[in-house]
Amino acid sequence: MSTRRTSPSSEGILWVFWLLRLPQLCSTCVAFSLVADMGTLRGAIGNWSMSFWCVCFAMTFIIALVECCRHPSSFPFLWYNISVTYACYAALICLSASIIYSITYVQFVPYGPYRDRAIAATAFSCIASVLYVIEVAGIWDCYELKEIFFYVHTRRSLLKVLETFVAGVIFAFLSNTSLYLHQPALEWCVAVYSICFIPAAVVLLLDLAEWKYMLPVPFSIFQLVLSLLSVLFYISALVLWPLYQFSEELGGQPQRPSDGDCRDELTYDMCAWDQRLAVAVLTAANLLVYVADLGYWARQVSVGTEDQPRDS
Repeated sequence: MSTRRTSPSSEGILWVFWLLRLPQLCSTCVAFSLVADMGTLRGAIGNWSMSFWCVCFAMTFIIALVECCRHPSSFPFLWYNISVTYACYAALICLSASIIYSITYVQFVPYGPYRDRAIAATAFSCIASVLYVIEVAGIWDCYELKEIFFYVHTRRSLLKVLETFVAGVIFAFLSNTSLYLHQPALEWCVAVYSICFIPAAVVLLLDLAEWKYMLPVPFSIFQLVLSLLSVLFYISALVLWPLYQFSEELGGQPQRPSDGDCRDELTYDMCAWDQRLAVAVLTAANLLVYVADLGYWARQVSVGTEDQPRDS
């Protein structure tokens, strides 16, 4: 692994703290505090969203603490790649929490103080997402590290971030094991999500730590094979999941019910049929990402090149 080090100015770190870290901390803290104050009325979706805002707050706090307590010259370049990659995930997490929370919960809350709190939490989550996007896009200027190559700014890294993030959201919906335990074909779909997620996460870590050159085969060939296998696996999941979830002949439920948790009113749990549909949509979305990844690596292998660090 490379031992290059960076020396951002103390002024740059302070600017990042006051303009990004502190607003990020405030936004995520206010978001989960507003939802936590709603008590049992926040429901399962509220608990889910609150947990992700708490994770973003905790990680941002740790990063801010490390940056403020350590001397700037002691930071290896890997630290900035990790922090920016985290910011990319945090932006996607806050954006997803805002969308899912507003669609599945906020619109059903009766008008009153609880609805106002839910709307305010969604707004602060959107603000946090924008702040994390600004961090990802402008980290070079913030830290004045134009000579440092940020892995997350490459196409291959963004695809890997999307692949792992979408898989993570799928796993969140699959926490309801009743969606798939009754059918081996659906259990295979869950296995597909896990099988494809693990190599994608490992490749992301290998690239972040610059360990990819330690592999016994060329990295581009390794990535091409993984992408091809992932595309094939996801195609099988895209066929089987909707077939066994929504086909009445195979025990599925083609129409959304209007009773239980699927009533068009405020309920504690998310509608199981909506969870099935969300997994199907996310499976299709992740398949498109893997296809784009496959096309990228096929091109890299055909021309014999890979992404190179940017010039300063």
